Amino acid sequence: MFDLGWTELMLIGIVALIVVGPKDLPMLFRKVGQFMGKARGMAREFSRAMNDAADQSGVQDVAKTFKTATNPVGAAMDGVKDAAKSMTNLDPSSETGKLAAEREEARKKIEASAARKAAERKAREAEEALKAAERLEAEAASETKGDDAPTKGDA
Repeated sequence: MFDLGWTELMLIGIVALIVVGPKDLPMLFRKVGQFMGKARGMAREFSRAMNDAADQSGVQDVAKTFKTATNPVGAAMDGVKDAAKSMTNLDPSSETGKLAAEREEARKKIEASAARKAAERKAREAEEALKAAERLEAEAASETKGDDAPTKGDA
């Protein structure tokens, strides 16, 4: 507000000390402090009243429109942030919450079905591997029996 440096404040203090006197100087500073407090309080109240009046008259909407017009990228990012916030705050009683619950239930069913199919496939593969092992064992057994039998040329 006022641009006062240390030299100006010291000059004001010296003049006040000379004019008022050292005896009444603390009382003067107290009165000046009270006056400044009242002035700041009145300025705060005035500012608050002006903001309330602006809110009631729709100036905030116009200001938001101007902000959007002057900074479209920032406004778009604000829209994205609002959308993201609304997506993360799901209310179970709302339609979105109900849809999310339905999707979660469908996801669980799909996972259960996929796990069941995978278990069935693994069981089928194990059964096929067991049959293949039995077949190889039978072939190996028949080969060993065939090797033990005398051939025509040995007799």
